[in-house]
Amino acid sequence: MPSKRRNNGRSKKNKGHSNVINCANCGRIYPKDKAIKRFQARNLVDGSSRRDIKENFAYDQADFNMPKIYVKTQYCVSCAIHSRTVRVRSVVSRKTRYTTKLRNVKRDEAKSGSAAIPLFKLLGRPQQQHGQAGAAGAAGAAGAAGAAGSH
Repeated sequence: MPSKRRNNGRSKKNKGHSNVINCANCGRIYPKDKAIKRFQARNLVDGSSRRDIKENFAYDQADFNMPKIYVKTQYCVSCAIHSRTVRVRSVVSRKTRYTTKLRNVKRDEAKSGSAAIPLFKLLGRPQQQHGQAGAAGAAGAAGAAGAAGSH
């Protein structure tokens, strides 16, 4: 039977069993390696309190930085899809892997794996159109054959 995903939806490779976590939304017990994990950055205080603290700050206002709280949330697959944390993707787009830190960057280089970068970009050549590729290939092959015969 064909596999739907390369890692079968889990990140345990040769472990046999992984620890369990509780889903942040529904409380379901779920394998830690299968859970969808996201960091949620929250402000330490609300906007009005932040403004009051900034006005009473002893140092220069330009240097004012309020720390943030980073909360790691872990969801089961059902809740992650329901809350649109992750979305259902087609068979072709399921193969594309994105790194977590560079998710907002829309460059091919930000995607992990060498298959994400087209070959013509790696080689620095312009992209060929479908109609031109055959004609250029045939002319190049004829030229190469003629040059080989003249030696």
